[in-house]
Amino acid sequence: MNGPFVTIDGNEAAARIAHACSEIVAIYPITPASPMGELADGWSQAGRVNLWGDVPEVIEMQSEGGAAGALHGALQAGALGSTFTASQGLLLMIPNLYKIAGELTPTVIHVAARSIATHALSIFGDHSDVMACRQTGAALLASGSVQEAQDLALIAHAATLRTRVPFLHFFDGFRTSHEVAKIAVVDEATIGEMIDDDLVAAHRDRGLNPNRPVLRGTAQNPDVFFQAREACNPFHDAVPAAVQGEMDRFAELTGRQYRLFDYWGAPDAEHVVILMGSGVGTTREAVEAEVAAGAKVGVLAVRLYRPFSAAALVSALPESVRRIAVLDRTKEPGSVGEPLYTDVVAALAEHLGADAPEVVGGRFGLSSKEYTPAMALAVLDNLATPAPRNHFTVGIVDDVGLTSLEVDPDRWHEPDDVVRAVFYGLGSDGTVGANKNSVKIIGDLTDRYAQGYFVYDSKKSGSTTVSHLRTAPAPIESAYLVEEASFVACHQFGFLDRVDVLAVAGHRATFLLNSPYGPEEVWDRLPRQVQQQIIDKGLDLRVIDAAAVARDAGLGGRVNTVLQTCFFLLAGVLEPEAAIAAIKRAIEASYAKRGQVVLQRNFAAVDAAVANVHRVEVPNEASSAIELREPVPAEAPDFVQRVTSLMLAGHGDRLPVSALPVDGTFPTGTARWEKRAIATEIPVWDPDICIDCGRCALICPHAAIRMKVFDAASAVGAPAGFKYKDWKSDGDASEVMTIQVAPDDCTGCGVCVSICPAKSKEDVSHKSIDMMPVGDHVDEERRNWDFFSALPEADR
Repeated sequence: MNGPFVTIDGNEAAARIAHACSEIVAIYPITPASPMGELADGWSQAGRVNLWGDVPEVIEMQSEGGAAGALHGALQAGALGSTFTASQGLLLMIPNLYKIAGELTPTVIHVAARSIATHALSIFGDHSDVMACRQTGAALLASGSVQEAQDLALIAHAATLRTRVPFLHFFDGFRTSHEVAKIAVVDEATIGEMIDDDLVAAHRDRGLNPNRPVLRGTAQNPDVFFQAREACNPFHDAVPAAVQGEMDRFAELTGRQYRLFDYWGAPDAEHVVILMGSGVGTTREAVEAEVAAGAKVGVLAVRLYRPFSAAALVSALPESVRRIAVLDRTKEPGSVGEPLYTDVVAALAEHLGADAPEVVGGRFGLSSKEYTPAMALAVLDNLATPAPRNHFTVGIVDDVGLTSLEVDPDRWHEPDDVVRAVFYGLGSDGTVGANKNSVKIIGDLTDRYAQGYFVYDSKKSGSTTVSHLRTAPAPIESAYLVEEASFVACHQFGFLDRVDVLAVAGHRATFLLNSPYGPEEVWDRLPRQVQQQIIDKGLDLRVIDAAAVARDAGLGGRVNTVLQTCFFLLAGVLEPEAAIAAIKRAIEASYAKRGQVVLQRNFAAVDAAVANVHRVEVPNEASSAIELREPVPAEAPDFVQRVTSLMLAGHGDRLPVSALPVDGTFPTGTARWEKRAIATEIPVWDPDICIDCGRCALICPHAAIRMKVFDAASAVGAPAGFKYKDWKSDGDASEVMTIQVAPDDCTGCGVCVSICPAKSKEDVSHKSIDMMPVGDHVDEERRNWDFFSALPEADR
């Protein structure tokens, strides 16, 4: 690796190359590729120029098909163009992609590879979208890390000009596109060296021009179409050598050497795993550990998947290999085998005939399903059996087709020189943003490498986010979640009774808890199971009331700055003084435009955090009367008990194949059992001020506040805290009215308070609906909600 270094995510790594090498960028946003288009648009708006000193024109179309059409048109005019997409968006580009490839027009489409919607929509990553494009004639180049997303993006832009074949440069959606890592940056001079201006001029000369008219895009009859289709073969045949040539030229400029197929492992390996994308780094870790223990194993990374060079594949494999496992990150129902597997089998059969090694295939990582070194070891173990299983799966429990390999999670432990941290937060609470800043601080201010990966729920804002951070003295190839954290932070106290936040904590890890309860009382507020985990793992428990610190500093509910400071104080990555100075510089970079008041509030929060984080003395035994809540109540239907409850508890990975509907059809009404309980404050009703307008119930975006009119006799047996008032109407005088919140459905947004017009005459700050700390009211309001739900609805 050479410098200078930057800390960015995979999307930015690819987009900065595309922007520098393009004149036209046609975009349409689709997760997880959207940031590439957003970045390119922002750079052009700010006047950033490309290699030739021009500001690329970024055009946002009304669909992905429109973006591909605009790109196609620009290319035919002789412009240099690019776009970004994923999943169904890429499928909508296929018609244009066939034309672009058939007309031998150079371009690069950067793809954050993502699942195609089949039985269900998934926004997460695998290779099913790019595999749908493998017969279009485009070259497919795979990156497996943030560093490669930058480097191979440049190689793709250079190679497409040299070969005239369009390139799909792809990397795993979310796993690589959203991973933040410290990489060696390619500077403008290197980009300029890689892009041959003579080839750019040749592309321009081929552009449609009224001064040099030609006919392109004709219709052809059977007499010539076949021959014309074969005429392009020399161009595709030349791609592998041309790409390797660009890789070699890149190595001369940067010192980073890539090959069409890269091998790591024992030189005399007998068992080899072949795959592409982010799974390569994970498999490489497992292989290198096995080789160090004397095993004869290896891993082969596929970089250029199309055109597939059988000769390069065979030459990259050790001559000693006897068995090969090919892993595909896609599923092709009804096929003989998945795409990469069938290509490897065909290539080896053609080149080695009867001497070809035995090949088995398997599927892994669909829709960002976790793939760990322990799973890679299971794949290697399968190869070592007398009769290796073919067409297997790894990472799931398949009790229907019996395809799954058994995985022993205890086979793998992360290296001790890697600092590993996991943070639990809520979508939009600032946790992810703060952790991205932390990765950049470590990467930019120390000689250590840093990596950040962020697990999002598809519900996005208001759902749980889990941030996984690593820092180490060497480059980090670990493309899997932290499993043995040395630091765990829980930014929402309410998570403790429903999320197993300490499952990832390693022995003697530090546990930072954002708690409204101080160091003297917090222990008794923890569920008994959490207490036992703290004792069993010997955790160093620290608490801070980050909400109070943020409020006192004038930051409202934004606790991210406070908790980020605590991380640097406790994790030992930087010296405390240097860490605080770095955090303040990051704050200045983020908030300078908002004025000095905002800056000073954040600075005050940093200083206050130092004084308000406390160690908790941990007793020798668990003593709490609080138990973890069941994910769903006992009266929930059977499907909810068997399936939905595990998903809600964060254990959906444990569900076997047999538990899930074969066609994606779920019963309705299951959302009522999902009680997320994410609010830190909930609305509390004062009937003495209420004017019966019902605006709070009408405005609530989650229908978590309800209004009912009912007969007063129905209130007999109500819980002690259940409130109601006389109902003003011309009807039955015995009718009463209540406003009730569902405390576990409320998100704490406060919209109900904002719209409430009823204020106390004695204290105008007190309304009929006020937000109150959830811990002081949640138990009472749960009882009230249960009673409220059983009240009869008004007869309409």
